[in-house]
Amino acid sequence: MPVPHDIPAETELWDVYAESAFDAEAEPSFCWTQYAGHGPGPELLGSPESVLEIGCGTGRALAHLAQQGVKGTGVDLSPRMVELAGRRWSPLGARIEQAEVLDWLTNDTSRYDAVYSIFGAAWFTDPSRLFPLVRARLSRGGVFVFSQPPAIPGAYGPQGMYKGGFAGRAMFTYRYSYRPAVWERHLMRAGFVTAKARTIDAPEEGHIGTLVVTAQA
Repeated sequence: MPVPHDIPAETELWDVYAESAFDAEAEPSFCWTQYAGHGPGPELLGSPESVLEIGCGTGRALAHLAQQGVKGTGVDLSPRMVELAGRRWSPLGARIEQAEVLDWLTNDTSRYDAVYSIFGAAWFTDPSRLFPLVRARLSRGGVFVFSQPPAIPGAYGPQGMYKGGFAGRAMFTYRYSYRPAVWERHLMRAGFVTAKARTIDAPEEGHIGTLVVTAQA
């Protein structure tokens, strides 16, 4: 059963997050995991000429690709994050737009060699709605790659998540968590030719790993 996403409320939530997450001194960086310098890099995208990052946040990954000559577009729900990231990275050629991701993908007419999400919109959007729209925006043979924490055993499907701790205003959103095989089935049902989900172990034993999912159109 679909969960009741309140987009205006979630927009405000991510605006609040932007104020603490954006670092104007940070340099471009691309890492799929939550551990700096750990795990694979942008090679999972192949050699794209054009990319779309959904839920681009601070824009550091998009900026890294722009430095390599990739034509990059980022979409984020937070107007504040888009303002900050756009000001910081537009000199590199990165294009960052404010939009709700399902609306953006529905109305966009561009094709991309790769679409990706790093702890971004693919974590916070119903995959049954998101994945077919991503597939429609990919060039033939294009790739979709996303990362997020793996599901906690027994806690599958949409999960409510408060932001900012458990005191203060009740600001919350929903994230989506599934076993790797279920992610793969979602992608194949959306029309992808191949799909592979795997967990990359953390650099320290017993710490939280990273789920990385790749699919090809």
